[in-house]
Amino acid sequence: MAHHRHKRETPASNTRPSRLSRSVLVSAPLAVVATMSAVTMGVLGAEPETPDTNLLASSTTSQSISSASSASDLGAGAGSGGAAPRGRDEIVSRSQIRTAAKAEAAARKDISVDRQARRLAKKVDNGLWTTEALNLWDGPGEKAKKLGVIDPLTKVSVTGRRQLDRAQIVLDGQSRWVTAAYLAESKPEPQPTGPTLGGSCSNGTSAGGAGVNIQKVHAAVCANWPSITTYGTLRGGGGDHPLGRAVDIMVGGSTGWEVAEFVRANAAALGVNYVIHAQNIWSGQRSAEGWRSMADRGSSTANHYDHVHVSTY
Repeated sequence: MAHHRHKRETPASNTRPSRLSRSVLVSAPLAVVATMSAVTMGVLGAEPETPDTNLLASSTTSQSISSASSASDLGAGAGSGGAAPRGRDEIVSRSQIRTAAKAEAAARKDISVDRQARRLAKKVDNGLWTTEALNLWDGPGEKAKKLGVIDPLTKVSVTGRRQLDRAQIVLDGQSRWVTAAYLAESKPEPQPTGPTLGGSCSNGTSAGGAGVNIQKVHAAVCANWPSITTYGTLRGGGGDHPLGRAVDIMVGGSTGWEVAEFVRANAAALGVNYVIHAQNIWSGQRSAEGWRSMADRGSSTANHYDHVHVSTY
């Protein structure tokens, strides 16, 4: 019986194309969408025809680009052979893309609002001054978000739009809203700090027929400290009181020192010769020595702790 040699044939290799992993099929198109979103935002944010377009992007724009970059990195990782997330993680990736899309829409709106505000401000061509430190709001409504504070005596561009009690301004190229009542056409003069010469006495007190310089001292002190209602001028005895050249301003403590320092600082304008308070004396003739201590005279009143004594020329 003839022996037939049977050759073992190796099965032919499968010629069907390899099946891509599901993660690659999902991540790749998402990466493309994210990249297109980021590019779109770059185009929207550019305004080469105007000089004030190099502005900081809004927070919503930053969120859009950040989300888009995350999605792009996800797609790149899948395409380079990295382990792509599956199952629940794929849903998270889609959620990020949806968030980026919402952020992009909000950024489009912000850019449009800022662009319109700049155009209105140029059309109105008017600037107003802030008279106080003002809160900056993203809109005129009650639910508007506070975005910061603008200093007083700052000139801002206005668009002419007013709603409720707020006015729309353009600050650093962006639309903001402030309280309209605190905007002025001319720059306000800075308010002086501390007591000043001038003003009028409104508490009904008087210097009681004393001399001209004592009248000046009384008027200046009364205008700045209307709470002081007792002034001792003319009386018998020695010194300047009988001559109408002295006044006892009945106040002590920290306010007493404020009054004494005020009178000393304005001695030339008020015609002051010397000031005594809290057992200390200052005189124009020895002004370079400042306040000098005095000997104890025995009582609070004698040592001038409860009043400021002012003698004039």
